[in-house]
Amino acid sequence: ASDYESLVGMDVETGKKFFDPWELSQWIPAEHARKAELANGRSAMLATVGWFWPKFFGTFASDDVTTTDPIEAVMQADPQWWAQFIVLCGVAEFVKYQGELEGKSYTGDGEPVLDWTKTWSKLSDAKKEDIRLRELKNGRLAMLGIASFFSAHFIPGSVPALFEGGPLSL
Repeated sequence: ASDYESLVGMDVETGKKFFDPWELSQWIPAEHARKAELANGRSAMLATVGWFWPKFFGTFASDDVTTTDPIEAVMQADPQWWAQFIVLCGVAEFVKYQGELEGKSYTGDGEPVLDWTKTWSKLSDAKKEDIRLRELKNGRLAMLGIASFFSAHFIPGSVPALFEGGPLSL
């Protein structure tokens, strides 16, 4: 766990201590765990937006997807869309991998793999640290959120406030 102690992310939510109740850190290298946490957090943030977007803004002009229910929409999507999505994900992973081979980082602790605005190098170290912590916390919240949306969808009433007709009804 000593490698984990140096990672950004131990804050008030965990009592400013390393949180590993199942002691998984003995099996997973800290660097790998952080990369996985960031990748899954970023995916969860996008998934959260995708979960709510159709309900508030409607769907795209489409003949195959006719619902705003996210699970039904996934099942209705044309296989061609899924092929394009898988290729897009593969390209993103390739760019990250290629950047790592060049010594760049997608975890925020070095020259970034992608920086279209060219602003990362201009930020102070304190600002970079703040951005890394915010992204990590937002990703953690999104992972919990998307898990609760799935739970509420498949097990009605399992998540307080997310039940049909409730204050945050999905």
